[in-house]
Amino acid sequence: MGPDLPSGPLILPGGLPIVKTDVLVPKSKEKKQAAPSDQAEKKKETPMEFLSSMAVVLVTGLFIITFNIQAFEIPSSSMENTLLIGDHVFVDRITIAPPTHWAAFEHYRKIQHGDLIVFLSPQTPGLYVVKRVIGIPGDRLHLRDGVVFRNGQPLDERGYVIHKIGDYNPYRDNFPAVPAMQAAAQVSSEWPVQVGVLKQGEDLVVPPDSYFGMGDNRDESYDSRYWGFIPRENIIGRPMFVYWSFQTPANQWQKTDMADRIKFLGHVALHFFDETRWRRMFHLVH
Repeated sequence: MGPDLPSGPLILPGGLPIVKTDVLVPKSKEKKQAAPSDQAEKKKETPMEFLSSMAVVLVTGLFIITFNIQAFEIPSSSMENTLLIGDHVFVDRITIAPPTHWAAFEHYRKIQHGDLIVFLSPQTPGLYVVKRVIGIPGDRLHLRDGVVFRNGQPLDERGYVIHKIGDYNPYRDNFPAVPAMQAAAQVSSEWPVQVGVLKQGEDLVVPPDSYFGMGDNRDESYDSRYWGFIPRENIIGRPMFVYWSFQTPANQWQKTDMADRIKFLGHVALHFFDETRWRRMFHLVH
């Protein structure tokens, strides 16, 4: 064993202590020293790189608008109070669309009971309609005094259905037991024939690749009771949320003349702030 060393600093001859230290560089100096290398690494974005970045953003946005979402306006009161006349909604075109192999990254699922769907009217070409899915393929449906029975069970629809008029209509409220000649609204000429073929007992059976849709404003909804099933290929997507809502006359969608359109656009510009339903902005639809 060698001699014990003193625990304190070593003292050189002459009385000067030896102290072990690490050389520290102040942060300010460290930054100053690193700055030239950082500047050398950071390159100014060239016009070509900027254009490439913008192109990626535009292509992504175009893809989303073209394939994923689409904007629609609600023209009628058949879905009140879930959707109001003048609601502008974004529609998800992917989730309930038929799955594709080229876009495996997208999320798909089957259409379910209670889904709201936007579709092309099977009766009026070019007309977009929104209804709630009441029946899917294989379901057995009938109405009794306005209550929907699905597969023998009454549906509890208190969360979304309203009866705005509150009157009684035999065909509307007891479909399909009552013949179409007793309907207050026009019934598609082919529909009674199809009902006769698909009716089993008191129920109407939904065929494959077809859906039975009804409006939430049940007394005023012109829906599958009058024009038939919704073909799978007619379905566009499902509403996600209201991005803008404006107080709109009930018959505005019927005014297709250019003069009427320009007049209404002027009205929107003049009353944008006081007739926009601000509380419905970004309202989720379900």
